[in-house]
Amino acid sequence: MKNSIFITLILSFIFIGCAKKPEIYDYSAFLESKPKSILVVMPTNESVDIKASPAMLANATMPLAEAGYYVFPVALVNDTFKFNGIYEANDIKNIPLNKLQEIFGADSVLYINITKYGTSYAILNSQTTVEADVKLVDLKTGKTLWDKRTLVSNNSANANQGLIGMLITAAIDQIANTIADSGYDMSVIASNSVFATDCHDCILKGPRSPSYGQDKQLTQD
Repeated sequence: MKNSIFITLILSFIFIGCAKKPEIYDYSAFLESKPKSILVVMPTNESVDIKASPAMLANATMPLAEAGYYVFPVALVNDTFKFNGIYEANDIKNIPLNKLQEIFGADSVLYINITKYGTSYAILNSQTTVEADVKLVDLKTGKTLWDKRTLVSNNSANANQGLIGMLITAAIDQIANTIADSGYDMSVIASNSVFATDCHDCILKGPRSPSYGQDKQLTQD
């Protein structure tokens, strides 16, 4: 009995030691470009909620600034597009990169595409989800410097309720979440998650960060 327990422990340590580490993102283009500033444009939106794009746009600035980048004021950027007769995110996405660089003088542009946003009712629970893809592009070379997907969600399932109680709770939660726009709260979490630093596929820190050039994913053995 003792021998079998000992063997099990040994095998456990072996499997833990052999566990594959997450593959480090290819930062070669990022390191070559060394962007100092980021132009965040209105996100494109594949969800059915019209509040998705403004929410993600509003919550992108702070985590990017905290990562060490100068982020162009999103309200000013959006007003500039509107002044030139461009109102839709898809139209902004199709503007030539050299034109964006000429107008704003930014080093890079961040595109965000939202695939899921808002609260859905799934029989026994309501779930608020935000899913988006982000892509950072060099405005001079057109190279993709970094990209990543984020998915955050929560649900209101309660195993201590009966079936009817769960149905009623889910319906009430969906109405409350929709009115209060819980998707906005989740977009805050999504933005902080996708623009976090020091992980295997995180955005690299910018020159305004006190630990610029010391990203853990680049310095680990």
